[in-house]
Amino acid sequence: MVNARPSRSPDREPAPDRNSEPRRDPVHDHGQTAKPSPSRQSLRGLDWFIFFLADVQTGFGPFIAVYLTTQKWTQAQIGLVLSIGGIVGLIGQMPGGAIIDAARSERRVAGYAVATIGCCALAYAVWPIFPVVAGAATLHAAASCVLGPAIAAISLGLVGPRGMAERLGRNARFASLGNGVAAAIMGTCGYLLSSRAVFLVTFILAFPTLIALSRIREREIDIARAHGRAVQEDEEVARLSSLLGLLRQRALLVFAVGVFLLQLANAAMLPLMAGVVTTKSSEWAPMLIAFCIVVPQAIVALTSPSVGAVAQQWGRRPLLMLGFGALAVRGALFAVVHDPYVLVAVQIFDGVTAAVFAVMIPLTVADVAFGSGHFNLAQGIVGTATGIGASLSTVLAGFASDRFGSATAFLGLSGVALAGLVLIALLMPETRQRAHRV
Repeated sequence: MVNARPSRSPDREPAPDRNSEPRRDPVHDHGQTAKPSPSRQSLRGLDWFIFFLADVQTGFGPFIAVYLTTQKWTQAQIGLVLSIGGIVGLIGQMPGGAIIDAARSERRVAGYAVATIGCCALAYAVWPIFPVVAGAATLHAAASCVLGPAIAAISLGLVGPRGMAERLGRNARFASLGNGVAAAIMGTCGYLLSSRAVFLVTFILAFPTLIALSRIREREIDIARAHGRAVQEDEEVARLSSLLGLLRQRALLVFAVGVFLLQLANAAMLPLMAGVVTTKSSEWAPMLIAFCIVVPQAIVALTSPSVGAVAQQWGRRPLLMLGFGALAVRGALFAVVHDPYVLVAVQIFDGVTAAVFAVMIPLTVADVAFGSGHFNLAQGIVGTATGIGASLSTVLAGFASDRFGSATAFLGLSGVALAGLVLIALLMPETRQRAHRV
């Protein structure tokens, strides 16, 4: 007896082509979730997008202090411009996270932000007067408000919460490599050409950044996962699903205060040191600042993937305490060290802090907020704390330096870092178990 092969029902849909499958929202898939399997092209595209974006962002920060100092700006004026950017960053963090949570294409939002930052760099180079520089700082800060959440959302949408620690370590590695390469190139351009050339290079680097972003396949970024929604909700996840429930999370609130203290201590250190070095040797300042960026970024590139693995074994709190401790030591050494070349060696401690927090900030937020559907908004809450700390840091440190001297300013920043260490040690709950349950 021969078994006849059943004919296909006329109303049955043909199997979808995998290459044309639209982005899926697993909230509507009746609880069935597939293991994330992003393509090599998308993962590599994310790698190089982060690399080139770090190149673009390196053109700002301490190089602004060097550039504006050569333009005869005072430290108070420089601090005011940096604070304008910090204030805009403060106002825009939560809306930026909400925009990413609402976006149907994280890639498109990120592309607009990169284009805006490139134009801001060009404005710095062409017309370095206060209204133009203040406007460029405002737009740069606004664009950055969506870029951080967009990168984390794309990463989470590609690999899922269980692959997030490893992915964040890889993100930090490519960001640090980008920072190091860009700092070396821009420092050389600043020394051989002029400080203005740094911003022209920044503008040019926006183009490969956009090309790398286009290599990430849109359909492989799971919308629901990128926004931090869980498909199979337990009681705790259900409690988190409201915004009020998220805001009541002790871990999120304590961590936001800790990040505020981190930025209050850290944001002004390198710009303040850049101003001090420039007043002593304006000719060598761009090259010295470049080395001060390259050293910590090399440490981040070497160690950041290990940070994610160690965080899975030890938990989050020990590494957070390590990062704050390294920051406190760095501030104290800046207060007593005067040799420019030794200052470069002190930046090893900056590398430790950067490696820890580059991974731990988005990872801890993911621990607390995944399952709520407000992952990017939670990033915005922490980002708001970042903006407050950074804006106050540059103003207060600039005032303290002008009034009491740079050594006193550095010691004050070191004391703030110690306060952050005590906060994490006494009040911050461990969040690793939460990540394992989702």
